[in-house]
Amino acid sequence: MTDTPSNPAPQFDDSDEAARDIAEVPAIELINTVAVHLLSAAAVKVGLADDPEQQTDLDEARKLITSLAGLVTAAATEIGDQHARPLRDGLRSVQLAFREASAIPDAPGKGPGEKYTGPVN
Repeated sequence: MTDTPSNPAPQFDDSDEAARDIAEVPAIELINTVAVHLLSAAAVKVGLADDPEQQTDLDEARKLITSLAGLVTAAATEIGDQHARPLRDGLRSVQLAFREASAIPDAPGKGPGEKYTGPVN
């Protein structure tokens, strides 16, 4: 069967398909997925990837870590401790890596995300 003006192929809007797909995903899974993406990107930007000389960008890392800290802090009560604990551990790891990578470390409590998490040592 060929498409003719009298028998056009159905047109699908990508946003309709994405909305249908996302409607089927539980909130905890979406929150975890976003957090893992932020965590992975932050790890790369603080120099914990294959090519730290080319990939390290502490300004970008600060933004990612602060966003991750806000998300994890806000979502912790919603997603439960079994999901929040590993995210907090990963967050703390990139916060510490940021502190180590910084030529001039932030004052305690002033590092990326620390307004949400408190000082990280």
